[in-house]
Amino acid sequence: MLSLLKSIFGGASRGSYPEKLVTEAIERAVDGTDPCLRAVSGYKRKLRPAVVQAIDHVVAMVDGLPPPVNLSPGSYSEDPRLKAFFISAMEMKKVFAGDRSLAQFLQEPGSGSARVVALLAMEKQEKVILGSELSGDIIIRDVPQTTVSFEAHRFFDPSADESVTRRQLMRRAYDHLLSLALRRITIVKSERETLARHRTLLQSKLDLLARGGWGFDETGPGERLNAADIEERLGQIEAQLLEVGGDDRMYETYLGTVADVLGRPGEHLWAGSTTLFIDRMGIKRKQVAADAPELTLHELFNAEGRSLVAMLVALPVRDLQLAAE
Repeated sequence: MLSLLKSIFGGASRGSYPEKLVTEAIERAVDGTDPCLRAVSGYKRKLRPAVVQAIDHVVAMVDGLPPPVNLSPGSYSEDPRLKAFFISAMEMKKVFAGDRSLAQFLQEPGSGSARVVALLAMEKQEKVILGSELSGDIIIRDVPQTTVSFEAHRFFDPSADESVTRRQLMRRAYDHLLSLALRRITIVKSERETLARHRTLLQSKLDLLARGGWGFDETGPGERLNAADIEERLGQIEAQLLEVGGDDRMYETYLGTVADVLGRPGEHLWAGSTTLFIDRMGIKRKQVAADAPELTLHELFNAEGRSLVAMLVALPVRDLQLAAE
Protein backbone atom coordinates (compact mmCIF):
# COMPACT_ATOMS: atom_id res chain seq x y z
CA MET A 1 0.00 0.00 0.00
CA LEU A 2 1.32 3.44 -0.91
CA SER A 3 2.21 5.56 2.10
CA LEU A 4 2.00 9.23 1.19
CA LEU A 5 4.06 10.26 4.20
CA LYS A 6 6.83 7.68 4.00
CA SER A 7 10.27 9.19 3.49
CA ILE A 8 12.59 6.95 1.48
CA PHE A 9 15.57 9.25 0.98
CA GLY A 10 17.29 9.09 4.33
CA GLY A 11 21.06 9.14 3.89
CA ALA A 12 20.82 9.59 0.13
CA SER A 13 24.09 10.73 -1.43
CA ARG A 14 24.22 10.89 -5.21
CA GLY A 15 25.78 7.82 -6.79
CA SER A 16 25.85 5.75 -3.61
CA TYR A 17 22.60 4.48 -2.16
CA PRO A 18 21.85 1.88 0.47
CA GLU A 19 20.24 -1.22 -1.01
CA LYS A 20 17.26 -0.62 1.27
CA LEU A 21 16.65 2.78 -0.33
CA VAL A 22 16.70 1.37 -3.88
CA THR A 23 14.39 -1.48 -2.93
CA GLU A 24 11.93 0.88 -1.26
CA ALA A 25 12.03 3.19 -4.28
CA ILE A 26 11.22 0.25 -6.59
CA GLU A 27 8.28 -0.79 -4.43
CA ARG A 28 7.09 2.81 -4.21
CA ALA A 29 7.19 3.04 -8.01
CA VAL A 30 4.89 0.02 -8.23
CA ASP A 31 2.55 1.13 -5.44
CA GLY A 32 2.44 4.64 -6.88
CA THR A 33 1.42 3.48 -10.35
CA ASP A 34 -0.17 0.02 -10.61
CA PRO A 35 0.43 -2.64 -7.93
CA CYS A 36 -0.50 -5.28 -10.51
CA LEU A 37 2.94 -4.69 -12.04
CA ARG A 38 4.21 -7.14 -9.46
CA ALA A 39 2.67 -9.84 -11.66
CA VAL A 40 5.42 -9.20 -14.23
CA SER A 41 8.26 -11.66 -13.84
CA GLY A 42 11.42 -9.92 -12.67
CA TYR A 43 9.76 -6.52 -12.20
CA LYS A 44 12.35 -5.49 -9.61
CA ARG A 45 15.25 -6.30 -11.91
CA LYS A 46 13.58 -4.54 -14.84
CA LEU A 47 12.80 -1.39 -12.88
CA ARG A 48 16.05 -1.12 -10.96
CA PRO A 49 18.22 0.77 -13.53
CA ALA A 50 15.46 3.30 -14.19
CA VAL A 51 14.78 3.78 -10.49
CA VAL A 52 18.46 4.47 -9.80
CA GLN A 53 18.45 7.03 -12.64
CA ALA A 54 15.42 8.72 -11.10
CA ILE A 55 16.98 8.75 -7.63
CA ASP A 56 20.15 10.32 -9.07
CA HIS A 57 18.05 12.97 -10.75
CA VAL A 58 15.86 14.01 -7.81
CA VAL A 59 18.79 14.00 -5.37
CA ALA A 60 20.76 16.29 -7.70
CA MET A 61 17.74 18.55 -8.21
CA VAL A 62 17.13 19.06 -4.51
CA ASP A 63 20.81 19.31 -3.62
CA GLY A 64 21.00 22.04 -6.28
CA LEU A 65 18.53 24.26 -4.43
CA PRO A 66 20.33 27.25 -2.88
CA PRO A 67 20.36 27.65 0.92
CA PRO A 68 17.11 28.90 2.48
CA VAL A 69 16.26 32.57 2.16
CA ASN A 70 15.06 34.31 5.31
CA LEU A 71 11.38 35.01 4.85
CA SER A 72 9.80 37.36 7.36
CA PRO A 73 8.01 40.69 7.39
CA GLY A 74 11.25 42.22 8.70
CA SER A 75 13.27 41.01 5.69
CA TYR A 76 10.65 42.10 3.16
CA SER A 77 12.14 45.53 2.51
CA GLU A 78 15.68 44.12 2.24
CA ASP A 79 15.20 41.44 -0.41
CA PRO A 80 14.01 42.53 -3.89
CA ARG A 81 12.78 38.99 -4.58
CA LEU A 82 10.31 39.21 -1.73
CA LYS A 83 9.06 42.55 -3.05
CA ALA A 84 8.42 40.86 -6.40
CA PHE A 85 6.80 37.77 -4.89
CA PHE A 86 4.48 39.62 -2.48
CA ILE A 87 2.65 42.90 -2.93
CA SER A 88 3.41 43.92 0.64
CA ALA A 89 4.61 42.63 4.00
CA MET A 90 0.96 42.47 5.02
CA GLU A 91 0.17 40.17 2.10
CA MET A 92 3.10 37.98 3.15
CA LYS A 93 1.55 37.60 6.60
CA LYS A 94 -1.78 36.65 5.04
CA VAL A 95 -0.04 33.97 2.98
CA PHE A 96 1.56 32.63 6.18
CA ALA A 97 -1.79 32.57 7.95
CA GLY A 98 -3.64 30.90 5.10
CA ASP A 99 -1.19 28.12 4.30
CA ARG A 100 -2.37 24.67 5.42
CA SER A 101 1.06 23.06 5.53
CA LEU A 102 2.42 25.74 7.85
CA ALA A 103 -0.67 25.54 10.04
CA GLN A 104 -0.28 21.78 10.29
CA PHE A 105 3.39 22.17 11.20
CA LEU A 106 2.47 24.46 14.10
CA GLN A 107 0.08 21.80 15.42
CA GLU A 108 2.63 19.00 15.36
CA PRO A 109 4.54 17.92 18.47
CA GLY A 110 8.06 19.27 18.57
CA SER A 111 7.25 22.37 16.52
CA GLY A 112 8.67 24.59 19.22
CA SER A 113 11.84 25.29 17.24
CA ALA A 114 12.86 28.84 16.40
CA ARG A 115 12.44 28.44 12.66
CA VAL A 116 10.86 26.29 9.98
CA VAL A 117 12.36 25.48 6.59
CA ALA A 118 10.08 24.84 3.62
CA LEU A 119 9.90 25.14 -0.14
CA LEU A 120 7.97 28.20 -1.27
CA ALA A 121 6.36 27.58 -4.67
CA MET A 122 4.52 30.11 -6.82
CA GLU A 123 3.03 30.38 -10.28
CA LYS A 124 4.57 33.09 -12.42
CA GLN A 125 2.09 34.93 -14.64
CA GLU A 126 3.08 37.23 -17.49
CA LYS A 127 0.62 39.48 -19.32
CA VAL A 128 1.01 42.09 -22.03
CA ILE A 129 -0.66 45.43 -21.31
CA LEU A 130 -0.55 48.92 -22.80
CA GLY A 131 1.26 51.38 -20.55
CA SER A 132 3.23 54.61 -20.57
CA GLU A 133 6.97 55.19 -20.80
CA LEU A 134 9.12 58.26 -20.37
CA SER A 135 11.46 59.01 -23.29
CA GLY A 136 13.52 62.02 -22.28
CA ASP A 137 10.89 64.60 -21.32
CA ILE A 138 8.18 63.00 -23.45
CA ILE A 139 5.59 60.56 -22.14
CA ILE A 140 4.80 57.89 -24.70
CA ARG A 141 1.43 56.20 -24.22
CA ASP A 142 0.01 52.84 -25.33
CA VAL A 143 3.39 51.13 -25.16
CA PRO A 144 3.17 47.31 -24.96
CA GLN A 145 4.56 46.22 -21.60
CA THR A 146 4.84 42.84 -19.89
CA THR A 147 3.68 42.58 -16.30
CA VAL A 148 4.99 39.81 -14.07
CA SER A 149 3.09 38.61 -11.02
CA PHE A 150 3.41 35.68 -8.64
CA GLU A 151 0.30 33.83 -7.55
CA ALA A 152 -0.89 30.73 -5.72
CA HIS A 153 1.83 30.85 -3.07
CA ARG A 154 2.15 27.62 -1.12
CA PHE A 155 4.68 25.95 1.14
CA PHE A 156 5.82 22.35 0.78
CA ASP A 157 7.35 20.03 3.36
CA PRO A 158 7.92 22.39 6.29
CA SER A 159 10.29 21.08 8.92
CA ALA A 160 12.46 22.39 11.73
CA ASP A 161 15.46 20.74 10.04
CA GLU A 162 16.65 21.76 6.56
CA SER A 163 18.00 18.27 5.86
CA VAL A 164 14.59 16.76 6.62
CA THR A 165 12.88 19.24 4.30
CA ARG A 166 15.31 18.42 1.50
CA ARG A 167 14.78 14.69 2.01
CA GLN A 168 11.01 15.16 1.85
CA LEU A 169 11.40 17.22 -1.33
CA MET A 170 13.39 14.38 -2.91
CA ARG A 171 10.50 12.05 -2.18
CA ARG A 172 8.03 14.61 -3.56
CA ALA A 173 10.01 14.98 -6.80
CA TYR A 174 10.23 11.19 -7.17
CA ASP A 175 6.51 10.88 -6.54
CA HIS A 176 5.86 13.53 -9.18
CA LEU A 177 7.68 11.39 -11.72
CA LEU A 178 5.45 8.48 -10.68
CA SER A 179 2.35 10.62 -11.19
CA LEU A 180 3.51 11.43 -14.72
CA ALA A 181 4.05 7.72 -15.39
CA LEU A 182 0.63 6.89 -13.97
CA ARG A 183 -0.99 9.46 -16.26
CA ARG A 184 0.69 7.84 -19.27
CA ILE A 185 -0.54 4.42 -18.15
CA THR A 186 -4.06 5.81 -17.81
CA ILE A 187 -3.90 7.15 -21.37
CA VAL A 188 -2.70 3.78 -22.67
CA LYS A 189 -5.51 2.00 -20.85
CA SER A 190 -8.03 4.42 -22.31
CA GLU A 191 -6.64 3.85 -25.81
CA ARG A 192 -6.88 0.09 -25.35
CA GLU A 193 -10.51 0.33 -24.25
CA THR A 194 -11.39 2.55 -27.21
CA LEU A 195 -9.60 0.30 -29.68
CA ALA A 196 -11.25 -2.77 -28.20
CA ARG A 197 -14.68 -1.22 -28.66
CA HIS A 198 -13.87 -0.32 -32.26
CA ARG A 199 -12.59 -3.80 -32.92
CA THR A 200 -15.77 -5.39 -31.54
CA LEU A 201 -17.97 -3.12 -33.64
CA LEU A 202 -16.05 -3.71 -36.84
CA GLN A 203 -15.88 -7.45 -36.26
CA SER A 204 -19.66 -7.49 -35.92
CA LYS A 205 -19.98 -5.67 -39.22
CA LEU A 206 -17.61 -8.10 -40.89
CA ASP A 207 -19.58 -11.10 -39.59
CA LEU A 208 -22.82 -9.62 -40.89
CA LEU A 209 -21.34 -8.93 -44.31
CA ALA A 210 -19.95 -12.44 -44.44
CA ARG A 211 -23.46 -13.77 -43.94
CA GLY A 212 -24.77 -11.58 -46.75
CA GLY A 213 -26.37 -8.98 -44.51
CA TRP A 214 -25.67 -5.29 -44.53
CA GLY A 215 -25.77 -4.37 -40.88
CA PHE A 216 -25.16 -0.66 -41.40
CA ASP A 217 -28.46 0.63 -40.12
CA GLU A 218 -26.83 2.67 -37.33
CA THR A 219 -24.08 4.22 -39.44
CA GLY A 220 -24.25 7.61 -41.06
CA PRO A 221 -25.89 7.90 -44.48
CA GLY A 222 -22.56 8.76 -46.09
CA GLU A 223 -20.72 5.69 -44.83
CA ARG A 224 -20.53 2.81 -47.30
CA LEU A 225 -18.06 0.11 -46.29
CA ASN A 226 -17.37 -3.17 -48.01
CA ALA A 227 -15.71 -6.26 -46.58
CA ALA A 228 -12.26 -5.27 -47.84
CA ASP A 229 -12.51 -1.82 -46.19
CA ILE A 230 -13.58 -3.33 -42.88
CA GLU A 231 -10.83 -5.93 -42.98
CA GLU A 232 -8.29 -3.17 -43.61
CA ARG A 233 -9.56 -1.14 -40.67
CA LEU A 234 -9.60 -4.21 -38.47
CA GLY A 235 -5.97 -4.84 -39.38
CA GLN A 236 -5.03 -1.28 -38.45
CA ILE A 237 -6.74 -1.55 -35.07
CA GLU A 238 -5.15 -4.91 -34.37
CA ALA A 239 -1.72 -3.41 -35.14
CA GLN A 240 -2.36 -0.55 -32.74
CA LEU A 241 -3.48 -2.98 -30.06
CA LEU A 242 -0.28 -4.95 -30.50
CA GLU A 243 1.78 -1.76 -30.17
CA VAL A 244 0.01 -0.92 -26.92
CA GLY A 245 0.29 -4.52 -25.79
CA GLY A 246 -1.95 -7.53 -26.03
CA ASP A 247 -3.76 -8.86 -23.00
CA ASP A 248 -0.86 -11.19 -22.20
CA ARG A 249 1.64 -8.31 -22.37
CA MET A 250 -0.50 -5.56 -20.86
CA TYR A 251 1.40 -5.27 -17.58
CA GLU A 252 4.73 -5.62 -19.39
CA THR A 253 3.70 -2.56 -21.38
CA TYR A 254 2.71 -0.63 -18.26
CA LEU A 255 5.97 -1.61 -16.56
CA GLY A 256 7.82 -0.34 -19.62
CA THR A 257 5.98 2.97 -19.32
CA VAL A 258 7.09 3.39 -15.71
CA ALA A 259 10.66 2.42 -16.59
CA ASP A 260 10.68 4.86 -19.50
CA VAL A 261 9.66 7.83 -17.32
CA LEU A 262 11.98 6.97 -14.44
CA GLY A 263 14.83 6.08 -16.80
CA ARG A 264 14.68 9.50 -18.49
CA PRO A 265 13.73 11.70 -15.52
CA GLY A 266 15.33 14.86 -16.88
CA GLU A 267 12.91 14.84 -19.81
CA HIS A 268 9.91 14.76 -17.48
CA LEU A 269 10.94 16.94 -14.52
CA TRP A 270 13.75 19.45 -14.50
CA ALA A 271 14.97 22.69 -12.91
CA GLY A 272 16.26 25.87 -14.47
CA SER A 273 17.12 29.47 -13.65
CA THR A 274 15.67 32.63 -15.17
CA THR A 275 16.96 36.19 -14.79
CA LEU A 276 14.43 39.01 -14.85
CA PHE A 277 14.42 42.75 -14.24
CA ILE A 278 11.13 43.74 -12.60
CA ASP A 279 10.29 47.21 -11.31
CA ARG A 280 8.06 47.99 -8.33
CA MET A 281 5.01 48.20 -10.61
CA GLY A 282 5.59 44.63 -11.73
CA ILE A 283 6.74 45.65 -15.22
CA LYS A 284 9.46 43.53 -16.82
CA ARG A 285 12.36 45.66 -18.02
CA LYS A 286 15.12 44.85 -20.50
CA GLN A 287 17.99 45.74 -18.20
CA VAL A 288 18.79 46.43 -14.59
CA ALA A 289 17.82 49.84 -13.20
CA ALA A 290 17.53 51.55 -9.84
CA ASP A 291 13.87 50.58 -9.61
CA ALA A 292 14.26 47.29 -11.51
CA PRO A 293 16.81 45.06 -9.77
CA GLU A 294 18.10 41.82 -11.24
CA LEU A 295 16.19 38.80 -9.97
CA THR A 296 17.35 35.21 -10.45
CA LEU A 297 14.45 32.79 -10.20
CA HIS A 298 14.74 29.05 -9.69
CA GLU A 299 12.02 27.27 -11.65
CA LEU A 300 10.73 23.70 -11.86
CA PHE A 301 9.27 22.38 -15.11
CA ASN A 302 7.54 19.16 -16.12
CA ALA A 303 6.78 17.46 -19.41
CA GLU A 304 3.13 18.50 -19.25
CA GLY A 305 4.02 22.16 -19.64
CA ARG A 306 3.62 23.19 -16.01
CA SER A 307 6.15 25.34 -14.19
CA LEU A 308 6.63 26.74 -10.71
CA VAL A 309 8.99 29.29 -9.23
CA ALA A 310 10.54 27.58 -6.21
CA MET A 311 12.72 28.79 -3.38
CA LEU A 312 13.84 27.26 -0.09
CA VAL A 313 12.89 29.62 2.72
CA ALA A 314 13.41 29.83 6.47
CA LEU A 315 10.57 31.35 8.47
CA PRO A 316 10.66 32.38 12.14
CA VAL A 317 8.12 30.24 13.97
CA ARG A 318 7.14 33.24 16.09
CA ASP A 319 6.05 35.12 12.96
CA LEU A 320 3.91 32.16 11.93
CA GLN A 321 2.28 32.02 15.35
CA LEU A 322 1.54 35.73 15.29
CA ALA A 323 0.10 35.48 11.75
CA ALA A 324 -2.15 32.62 12.84
CA GLU A 325 -3.59 34.55 15.78
